[in-house]
Amino acid sequence: MDSVSNAEEPASSWDELYNFNFMPSELFLKFRKEIQGVRVALNMEIYNAPVNEVQAKLIFKPLTPEWKWKFIYEPIQHDVRILSKKIPITKFLNLQVGVGHSFKMHATGWKWKLTTCLGGDNVSRIRNKTSVGVFPGFDLRFGWRAEYVLPELTGGLGTGEPMFNMQSGRLHASLDRVEAILTHSENKNCQTLTEEVFKSVVDRTQE
Repeated sequence: MDSVSNAEEPASSWDELYNFNFMPSELFLKFRKEIQGVRVALNMEIYNAPVNEVQAKLIFKPLTPEWKWKFIYEPIQHDVRILSKKIPITKFLNLQVGVGHSFKMHATGWKWKLTTCLGGDNVSRIRNKTSVGVFPGFDLRFGWRAEYVLPELTGGLGTGEPMFNMQSGRLHASLDRVEAILTHSENKNCQTLTEEVFKSVVDRTQE
């Protein structure tokens, strides 16, 4: 009987305090080409939550600081959009405006969105992106999120409540998005590095 009761013991209380999810719900593969101040990109976007979906996007984005818009074409949905850059309103709050046309529905509309690295109530949730340069021309970008509830200390005297009570906090962290970005630039340094690598491979082959 003791062995049976031990096998059915509930999970440790530590499991209720934190939870980490490292399975991303979004996988992006981006190919970028920079031509005379204009970035041409082809994005393959795979979503596995809440539904399985694949999207393709062709993006034209001028790299000059004066240009505040980018052009997006989605061949699968037959949608065309012109999306603005994120316009900073405050230190943590940005505004983004877009105008789009759907060839399937023969409709044109616009929408706006407020974005911030702090989500939810701007206190208990953090959303951010971290980029890692693997080598010139190849970067990995991770979109992660952390939601937490700080511990709370309460107490009372003459109210029927305990004089001292502590409610432990909770932490939930998840890896939401993984992006693999391949960039082909006309940068001379990058071109020189590519030529040196190619030359070394040829020399080894000839040996």
